[in-house]
Amino acid sequence: MNPCPRKSQPQKASPQEMQVPLVGIARETQQLQEQLIEALSGVVRSGRFVLGPTVEELERQIAQVAGVRCAVGCASGSDALLLALMALGIGPGDEVIVPSYTFFATASAPWRLGARVVFADIEPTGFTLDVDDVARRITPQTKAIVPVHLFGQCADMDRLRQLAHQHGLHLIEDAAQAIGATLEGRAAGSLGTVGCFSFYPTKNLGGLGDGGMLTTDDPQLAQRLRLLRLHGMNPRYHHAVVGINSRLDALQAAALLVKLPQLRQWTALRVQNAARYHQLFRQHGLTGWLTLPSALPGRGHVWNQYVIRVPAPHRDPLRQYLARRGVSTEVYYPIPLHQQPCFAALGREPLPHTEQAARETIALPIFPQLQPQEQRYVVECIARYVEQHGREESEAAA
Repeated sequence: MNPCPRKSQPQKASPQEMQVPLVGIARETQQLQEQLIEALSGVVRSGRFVLGPTVEELERQIAQVAGVRCAVGCASGSDALLLALMALGIGPGDEVIVPSYTFFATASAPWRLGARVVFADIEPTGFTLDVDDVARRITPQTKAIVPVHLFGQCADMDRLRQLAHQHGLHLIEDAAQAIGATLEGRAAGSLGTVGCFSFYPTKNLGGLGDGGMLTTDDPQLAQRLRLLRLHGMNPRYHHAVVGINSRLDALQAAALLVKLPQLRQWTALRVQNAARYHQLFRQHGLTGWLTLPSALPGRGHVWNQYVIRVPAPHRDPLRQYLARRGVSTEVYYPIPLHQQPCFAALGREPLPHTEQAARETIALPIFPQLQPQEQRYVVECIARYVEQHGREESEAAA
């Protein structure tokens, strides 16, 4: 990326200030408020608050979305990862390869089971696992790879599947941000041994609190997941294995069943918003200063996040500038996991693409209810920042 432009330009009028949230949870919920209240009231009347028919119906519909035979509800996306590893027998002495550029749960799940976490770098365009870097980290102790479909785009699962097959490894999809995403027409959650989804409110399909789901084409694995999410209990008070308490609430399932029919339209709106950002940034001549995200070939990107790269010295000042003008942003993720204090014992081998992304990235609002005028305002604010700092640098150089 080039530094701020040095050529001085005439000062433009400031755009009229707006308040643009990073996520549109309130707007989304307001649109469906009556349906949500009706669905939640039905659960209250039924008295079935944990698992039960409402959860089973959501499992059936999510299995259809993912294109698999089985789906198993659980308490969160974090628990989905933990249950997947438990069901596959991952434990002490095993190694699990994960990206460092991801949410904490991707690495904490194998750590909690006593496995050794092995961090791999990302490829810089799509922010997903670098397959070549994964390949060089495989050892005889490696038992699983956990690719993350980050920001709504699938990892390079074809190459990862070949690698996993070659070495006899499990492939666990962290699809928390990618419900509805595809790779060559195949849905996230159907591309590995098991898929792990989150229904945290900020996700493309978000509940009214925590919730998660596992997807698989293996009925025996699905049955083991169901056993483990209920303390390993079957029948009641009989425990052949030690599981955990990770059941999906019927209230969450009911809310998600209200929202699920909207998912396709919401995804289309996210895709539309991403295209509009692309167009606006090009119109303002900003693509030489910042780097736009892209949908890689063969991948159906669902744009859980719209993440741009800016020159590292300007990342935090730009965020502060936008915040003063009412634009909410976020950094995913400012401290890579391999640099977190809790994983210091694993060593800190440099992961250059991961560390660069942590210094340069900013997530902009892209939720489905985002309005075109709000996107124009966001881009105009960024353009004004670039203009002002370019002028300041030009004056300083003179």
